[in-house]
Amino acid sequence: MSIIEVKNLTKDYGSGRGVFDVSIDVEKGEVFGFLGPNGAGKSTTIRHLMGFSKPDSGSTKIFGYETFNKYYEILSKVGYIPGEIALPAGITGKEFIKMMQDLQGIHNNERLKMLLDLFELDEIALNGETKRMSLGVKRKLAVVVAFMSDPDVLILDEPTSGLDPVMQERFIEFIHQEKERGKTILLSSHIFSEIDSTCDRIAIIKDGKIVSTFIANELKHASLKYYEILFGNEIDKEKFKNEVKSIKSFHLLKEDKNSNEIYISLEDSDLNKLINVMSNLEIVKFSNRRESLEEYFMKFYKEEKDFGGALKWK
Repeated sequence: MSIIEVKNLTKDYGSGRGVFDVSIDVEKGEVFGFLGPNGAGKSTTIRHLMGFSKPDSGSTKIFGYETFNKYYEILSKVGYIPGEIALPAGITGKEFIKMMQDLQGIHNNERLKMLLDLFELDEIALNGETKRMSLGVKRKLAVVVAFMSDPDVLILDEPTSGLDPVMQERFIEFIHQEKERGKTILLSSHIFSEIDSTCDRIAIIKDGKIVSTFIANELKHASLKYYEILFGNEIDKEKFKNEVKSIKSFHLLKEDKNSNEIYISLEDSDLNKLINVMSNLEIVKFSNRRESLEEYFMKFYKEEKDFGGALKWK
């Protein structure tokens, strides 16, 4: 059963802005990654999912309830971290926590204390006025508030933005723990390591449209592999390029014009054919590695000036 469901969601703000026919679903106990750069439509989708805005068409549901009409019926069961933290002015961190506890109707002080300790929010920080808080403190406060009622569902929009590296790592470890406890989590981010480390399935969004949805482990164990080959001389490199044309799955991805090094992709089933071609050539280096999430993502953005080239070879 899908706990979170977005079906054919469209919200058109004009000039190509918005989301268009977006569909995602998150099963019970699943961590679902929503990956894309700023402005791709992640936050727009999440705002509709949280019931803050009404779709032009399509639907957004949590626990089977239409979120725009039934927001207050699901509030106590959903933890939410917004992409941009806007805390009410004129109150302290403690008062904000109390206000959110009262709204949720849940006062789990034991869990609250655990979270405050975990994310290092002390009395000094909590007694400070929200308008004077640093971005990092605001973000930690938002994390604590989202998790303090121990909700069944978490909807997290760029949750580690503004956190220092230690807190980012601590947050990811915490997500792993919540996953083990059976929580259903939608994690929206543009940070590849964050998505790669935590998610069971991933959707990539571009220009308001879903361009790929896949199981994370399928990417990690894909049959398509990537190889780096360094030849001892240019003659052998050119000979190799001519002879591999007969291998169906072979693709030359990049050639270093300043050396005899090339980068290729190949299906596992054709590996023996590749080795046969190389057997009579002078090979200085031959190494392989799996395609990373970042490299897969960049295929969809390779022509965008903000993201540079299609592949980043290290």
